[in-house]
Amino acid sequence: MGKLQSIPNATSRWKEPSSGFLSSGWYHANQSLLLGIALAIAGNFLISVSLNLQKYSHVQLARLANQKPVYRSKLWWCGIILLGIGEMGNFAAYGFTSAMLVAPLGSMTVIDTAFISVLFQKENLRSEGVLGGTLTVAGAFLLVSFAPHIAQEPTARRIQSYLVSWQVLAYVILGVITFCVLLYFYKRRDVKHIVVILTLAALLASPTIISAKAVASMIILSIMGNMQLIYPIFYLMFILMVLTCVFQVKFLNQAEKLYGTTAVIPINYAFFTISAIVAGAVFYQELQGMSLLSGFMFLFGCLLSFIGVFLITKNRGKEHLTGFYIDYGHIPGKETREKIQPESNSVSYGSLCNEGESVKTQS
Repeated sequence: MGKLQSIPNATSRWKEPSSGFLSSGWYHANQSLLLGIALAIAGNFLISVSLNLQKYSHVQLARLANQKPVYRSKLWWCGIILLGIGEMGNFAAYGFTSAMLVAPLGSMTVIDTAFISVLFQKENLRSEGVLGGTLTVAGAFLLVSFAPHIAQEPTARRIQSYLVSWQVLAYVILGVITFCVLLYFYKRRDVKHIVVILTLAALLASPTIISAKAVASMIILSIMGNMQLIYPIFYLMFILMVLTCVFQVKFLNQAEKLYGTTAVIPINYAFFTISAIVAGAVFYQELQGMSLLSGFMFLFGCLLSFIGVFLITKNRGKEHLTGFYIDYGHIPGKETREKIQPESNSVSYGSLCNEGESVKTQS
């Protein structure tokens, strides 16, 4: 009986020691939480560095007289390697902390990418970016401070019991029905609205998050000596994670092709975060025992992050076009009606008129 009482409940909240916040007792009681947060932040930082490296390699290759494939660039491969390491850090974070905390911290990728672009690629520093970065950092602080600190060990047997619970079955049935209805309008009715496409991606993100946390947790438990890889549920979750991730990326690429990254990034971040919160609450019961104040502050932190990401990405794709105009100088017998804009879909793009006709029009 003494041994049984010494084992902590797998779904109980972390004990807050009387010594206070950030004390040695608090640190030892929350080592798993802090490790998960550190992995998520470091992974998102590496992802932002990789994105800037890939962008810089594309710019450098475009300046060369003899064009060569991007896969021959060492800088591009460095970005790909850092991207893989960053995604592995995010994946490992799911094994140490709650899913509804790891997903919102993805906002750090957006703010880190914007900061690195301004610092090293000499992009313009906009007031919207500064305000958005401030709100994103404030939101991330609230997320870390008020996120549910659940000491979970999602073993294979526990995940199997989660799968057959009534709330998970109802959640899966509702998600499948919603996905099928939206897919019908997307495929048959040719509805290509950005909300429809990103909702489909978010519905796929929910099983991706659930399976990623399950796979990461079982791998970590196996490394620590509690072998979980012998259970079929591990391989089922791994297959589910890969398949849903592939189709999720497909819908995201389609949305970026139709609407651009500046519109896709903030909406997808909001939908992905909401999907992670709902998945963590329903499947892993991460809101269990959470106070009303903590829940409100956590959701308020999510809202600040949503607004911050929107402000950071707002008009970023247009800022490079506002200062560049093409002036061909004076052409004999012709006069430019206005400077030619980079936007080729403009009505006045490349328009020329005769000087005589211009004089007649003025008279």
